[in-house]
Amino acid sequence: MADTPRPWRTTLKRRLAVAASMLLLWSIAIEGRLVYLQVYKHADLTSRATRQQSRTVQVAAKRGEIADRRGRVLAYSVDAESIYAVPTEIDDPEKAAVALCGALQDCAPKDRQALAERIHKGHAFVYVRRQASPDQAGRVAALQLEGVGFMKENRRYYPNRELAAHLLGYVGIDNTGLGGIEGAYDSYIKGRAGTVLIQTDARRHAFSRIEKPPTAGASLELTIDQYLQQVAERELRAGVEVSGSAGGSAVVMDPATGEILAMANYPTFNPNAYRSFHEDDRRNRAIQDLYEPGSTFKIVTAGAALEEKILSPNDLVETSPGRIRFGSRVVDEDNGHNYGLLSLTDVIVKSSNVGAIKVGLRVGPDRMSEYVKRFGFGRPSSLDFRGESPGIVWSASKLTDSALASMSMGYQVGVTPLQMAAAVSVVANGGELLQPRVVRAVIRDGKRLPVPRKVVGRAVSREVAAELREIMRAVVDRGTGNRAQIAGYPIAGKTGTAQKVVDGRYSNSDYNVSFVGFAPAINPTFAIVVVVDSPHRLPPYGGTVAAPIFQKIADAALRQYGVPPSMNAPPPLVAYHHEERPEQPTSVSVQTPTIVTLAGAAPRSALLVPDLRGLSARDALRTLAGLGLTAKLRGAGVVVEQDPAPGSVVDPGASSLIRLERQLPLNLASATP
Repeated sequence: MADTPRPWRTTLKRRLAVAASMLLLWSIAIEGRLVYLQVYKHADLTSRATRQQSRTVQVAAKRGEIADRRGRVLAYSVDAESIYAVPTEIDDPEKAAVALCGALQDCAPKDRQALAERIHKGHAFVYVRRQASPDQAGRVAALQLEGVGFMKENRRYYPNRELAAHLLGYVGIDNTGLGGIEGAYDSYIKGRAGTVLIQTDARRHAFSRIEKPPTAGASLELTIDQYLQQVAERELRAGVEVSGSAGGSAVVMDPATGEILAMANYPTFNPNAYRSFHEDDRRNRAIQDLYEPGSTFKIVTAGAALEEKILSPNDLVETSPGRIRFGSRVVDEDNGHNYGLLSLTDVIVKSSNVGAIKVGLRVGPDRMSEYVKRFGFGRPSSLDFRGESPGIVWSASKLTDSALASMSMGYQVGVTPLQMAAAVSVVANGGELLQPRVVRAVIRDGKRLPVPRKVVGRAVSREVAAELREIMRAVVDRGTGNRAQIAGYPIAGKTGTAQKVVDGRYSNSDYNVSFVGFAPAINPTFAIVVVVDSPHRLPPYGGTVAAPIFQKIADAALRQYGVPPSMNAPPPLVAYHHEERPEQPTSVSVQTPTIVTLAGAAPRSALLVPDLRGLSARDALRTLAGLGLTAKLRGAGVVVEQDPAPGSVVDPGASSLIRLERQLPLNLASATP
C-alpha cells in the first residue's frame, strides 16, 4: 500500500510558493520603481534636490574707493553681515518672523507680516535683512534659529556725511551706483561679483561656501579739493539761509584745466541714509536745474560782438530813452534808468538791457546762435555726470527780433550752473572751451591712469578773451559786482538777475540771482559760479545775494592755495650782498614778518628765508609765495619749526619744510609779544 503524502507538507509547499511569488513580485516592483526614479526621473529629482538643499547666490564685489585730489578718502566700502533664511528648514514661519523682528528692533507690523509670508512660500533662500548693523547681526545670531544664516557683503560708507553728496552720489542695496560719480563710473568702481553656495546638511543646518571670490573695483581720484568743497558748501548754505532762498548751487573750477575743484548744492542730504531724504534734496541742481541766466549771459553777447569786430570795448551804444519796443512788447532798463550813450564796456558794467539788446540785434540771429554754441550751451558739458541737462537753446530760424532781444540779455535760454562755469572759464583761460571733469585719474591694479585735459573748441580769440576780462574786472571795480571785491586781488565777474517762470508766467516775486567770475583777474586760478533760487529776505539781485557768497569762497580759495596778492601788496625789502657777506640779520618779528630778498652779482639771484615761526599755515604760505618759494606742511596749527632755518640763503623756487602744531612751544610763546 502506497504511502499517502502528509497534508502539512502540501500546505507548506503551497505557502512557500505563494511567499516566493509575492517576494518575486515585490522585487520586480522595487526594481521597476528604482529604474523609474533613477533613470526616467533622475534629472527632475536631481534638480529638485538641488533647489531644496543648495542655492548659488551672487556676492557683490568690494567697490573701489573714491578720494579727493590730495588722496583724502570720500567714499569706501565696509564689511556688513547680511541675514538670510532657508524657508524649507523653518517649521513655523510666523514664530520665526516674530523672533527675527524682535532682534532687528526696527520692524513695523507690515514688515513682520511680509517676512513671514516670504518664509512661508517655501523658497530655497530669502533675505531677512541686507547689510544689517553689527548689533542687529549679533542679536539675530544669539537666537540660534534653525534655517537662519549669515553672509558677508559690502556696505558703502561716506565718512564726511553730506560733503560732496550730490557729486559723489550713493549706492543701492544691490551694490549698484544710483547717482553722481557712483552711478556714472559704476562699471569701473563696482568690480566683478563672486558666487557663494548656500547648502543645508543632514541636520538641517545651513552653511555657505565660496565658489568664486569677487574682484574688487577700481578706485577713483577726483579733481575735488575737500577743503574747497567744505568752504563752498558752508558759504552757500549760509548765503541761502540769510537771504531766505529756496536753494542754490556753487561751482569752483580750474579755468586752465577744466578740473572741478568744488561743486556744492543746498539743500543737501546724507548718502549714508539717502532713503531718509526727499528726492528734491538728492537732486544735483548744478547739473540738472535749468535757469535763465539773465545778465551773466551778456558776456556771450559782448564776446560775439567783439570777435566779429562789430564793436570794440570803447564803441558807443545809444540806450536812450531807457526802453525798446517790439510790437506790443516793451523792454525797460531795470529801475527805469536812462543811461544814454554807453560804451560797450559800460553796457556790461551797468548791465544795460537796452544796450545788450542793441548789441545782440547787430550781431544777428545766425552769429548769435553760433556763439551760444561756441560757449558750450545747448549740449551736456561733461561726461562725468549722468543725467546732466543739455539746456535749452533756440535755433537761429526761430529767433525773431523779440526772441533775439531776450536771448541777448539772458532770457529765453536755459542753462545749468556747470555750463556757466565752463563759459566763464573761456574768458579766464584765453578763449578755449574746456570739458569740465571731476575724475582726475582711475587707479586699477596699482596703476594710476590720469584723465587728460580736453579742449572742446575755441570760442573766442585770446585778444577778445583779454578784452572781456577787462570788462568783467570793471564790473567788479565800479559796477554791479562791487560786493565781490577782495582786498589785494583784482576780481573779474558779472552779476545776473532773472525772473522765474511760475505757472507759465514770469513771477514778480521769485528770481534766480547769480554771480559768475574768476579770481584773480590776472592769471586766473579759480572760476566760480554761484546761483541762488528765490531769495526773499534780501533784495533779489545777483550783486546783493550771490556776489558776497562768491567773495567768501574766492577769498578762502586764494589764501588756501597761497596765491599772492597783486594789488597794493607791500614791496619786498631788497638787500644786496657783496664779496664780504654782511652780518646775518636778526630774526624777523613773528607778528609782522618782513620779506627779505638777497641779490648777488645778479639781482635777486638768492633769497633769505624769513622767520615763519608763530605764523598760521595760511600766513606762512603767503609769505613764502611772495618770495617765490614753495612749502611742504606737516601737522596743523601754527609754525613751530622750519627747514631751512630762518636767515638761510636759498635759490629762487626752493622748497621749505614747515612743521605745525596746535600750540606754540614755551620758548616761542614767551618770545611772542
